[in-house]
Amino acid sequence: MKAVSVKEIKQELNTLSHKEVQDICLRLSRFKKENKELLTYLLFESHNEAGYIESVKGYIDEEFEIINRDSYYYIRKSVRKILRNIKKYVRYSQKKETEVELLLYFCEKLKDFTPSINRSTQLQNMYNRQLLLAKKHISTLHEDLQYDFNTLIEDF
Repeated sequence: MKAVSVKEIKQELNTLSHKEVQDICLRLSRFKKENKELLTYLLFESHNEAGYIESVKGYIDEEFEIINRDSYYYIRKSVRKILRNIKKYVRYSQKKETEVELLLYFCEKLKDFTPSINRSTQLQNMYNRQLLLAKKHISTLHEDLQYDFNTLIEDF
């Protein structure tokens, strides 16, 4: 089965009743966890972006606490998982400010992590890449936000 374009889907949704659209959304939420997470964000958290950011930061804190610190292999694996989930949560929001704030928080947690990431080249490279990505996104933001985020980066 070939998927149709977004334009065609939008046209078809316009022809459906409110109840039919609701049924489609509920059915869609049953298939993948990500669909349900996106619907949760859109319905409950999109109106309060600051609360959403705080909940993701709480998730980051929890995940950094339970990292297996026995070897750098396990640390890298866990950190990649955390970063993958952060990227997923940023995709839900689609706001550059949210992405920058979460990436900077991730970098801050990674920098303060014990054992030090300086002993692992891969972790150091991951930190540097995410910091560069955050700086790149900062340059596209409003001047006031740029100043705020750049002062935050200088503290690193």
